[in-house]
Formats: sequence, structure tokens, C-alpha cells
Amino acid sequence: MSDASIHAGLAWLESSEEGREWLKRLPGLVEGTAARWSLTVGPPFEYAFASLALPVRRADGTDAVLKLQFPGREGEHEAAALEHWGGDGAVRLLDHDPERHALLIERCTPGTPLSAVEADAALDVVIGLLPRLWTPAASPFRTLADEATWWVEEMQADWERLGEPFERDLFDAALEALGELPATQGEQVLLHQDLHAGNILEAEREPWLVIDPKPLIGEREFGVVPIVRGMELGHSREAVLRRLRRVTAALDLDEDRARRWTIAQTIAWCFDTEGATAEHVEIARWLL
Repeated sequence: MSDASIHAGLAWLESSEEGREWLKRLPGLVEGTAARWSLTVGPPFEYAFASLALPVRRADGTDAVLKLQFPGREGEHEAAALEHWGGDGAVRLLDHDPERHALLIERCTPGTPLSAVEADAALDVVIGLLPRLWTPAASPFRTLADEATWWVEEMQADWERLGEPFERDLFDAALEALGELPATQGEQVLLHQDLHAGNILEAEREPWLVIDPKPLIGEREFGVVPIVRGMELGHSREAVLRRLRRVTAALDLDEDRARRWTIAQTIAWCFDTEGATAEHVEIARWLL
């Protein structure tokens, strides 16, 4: 595999020393895992952003996906989450090489993302999948309470670094939620903190399967955050509020807690090296 075959979605990694080093190692990582698992490797999927995902064929003729992760906080325990779910609503973990941060996972065919489906029908799928994923779990996953503490520290540093890039009351609402909600949570379950409509794919074993878990242990109300925050099913005040109300009502969740968690994580995740993502700020503003 040559450097030229690494798709443009990973170009952002060139901005850091760690990213550049990982990109240099990436062809060797692909070759090493392909040899270890006897894989024939195809060209990368374009959707991957924090990892390299490649279609592969195993020695027994079955198709799979090879995923090489750029080491990071959110996806650190992806393999453990997939193993915990055991294919119930999510893709199966077929093998794992922790030293290379490599996962061999079930391939979804045809792989059409849920974002291609009409919004109300897509929400029906989400409402059916989420309770299956919300199962009790413990080690090695981080807790939502610990993550909230980390978000506060990072947000405050980003806010100062970027010179207060949006209105203070919105930033304060996120901080307030992160200060109040963790200590009053309900039952703790395994959550996928990035379960937007692009991370649910059409498959054969089941109609739809979840991919790319970024696991946390926390209350169910936080579990609806990514589908509310995600822009894949419409980016407007009406669409965001409709997703919030529809999913929380269907799953008998506290709408206000889900709303506040969404404001909190959306703001926590809105910062990048150059500023704050305007669409994320807009979503939090609509919810506030």
C-alpha cells in the first residue's frame, strides 16, 4: 500500500507531529495486519475520518472490513464495545490487534447509511436500535461523569485560546449542564456517543447495524445526543427539536436532561484548531 492510496479524509492528521508519524507508519500497519490475518485488501472507504477503513477478503472467501485507528480518546475501547454487544444491533468484531490499533470487523452489505432514508423512517430505526445497545457494562470503559470533567477542562482552554468565539450564555449553559447532570444520572449503561445516522449502515444479517462506537458508561438520556446533534437527518431548528422530542418520547426518557446533555456535548465537540464549528453552535443555540 502506497502513501498515495491513503484517502484525503486523513489529511487533517498532517497538522500534528503524532498525526504525521502515524500516517508514515500506516502503509506498514496495513501490510502487517493483512499478513497476520491473510487478507486481500481493497481501496479505502471514503467515509472514515479518524481511522483508515478498508474492504478486505479473508482467506476463507468472506468479506470484512479492516479498520486502523489513529490512537485517540473517543475510540480507545471500540473493540471492547463491539465485543460486548456481540453483534446484537452492531457489527461483529472478528479479530483485534491492540498493538497496531487494528480491528477486523463484519462488513455491512450494501452498506447504505441510514442518512439516505427519510427522516421519520430513520428515527424509527434509531428508536429500535438504541435499547438493544443500552446494556449494563463496566471496565474498561470510561464513565460519562469522568468525560464531562475532561470536557470542561478542554472547553475552558479552547474558549480562552479562541477568544470567546460565540455568545457567553451558550458556553455557560454547556458548563452548567456538565456541572449538574453527571451526579444525578439514572441507570448506567453502555452508550455510543457518536451514533448519528451516518454510523448506522444497511446490512444483510440485520436490516441495520451500528458501526464506529465511541463508548461511554452513562445514563440513557445521553444516548440520544448524537442523533439529535447530527446533521444527517436535517439541519434546522425544527428538525433538531423534532428528533429530540420524538426519540425521548418513544423511549420514555427525560427530554430536558437529553436536551441539556446535547447542548453540553455539542459545545464540547465544536472546537477545532481554528475556531468553533458554526453548525454545532447553531444546534446548541436552537436547543437553548
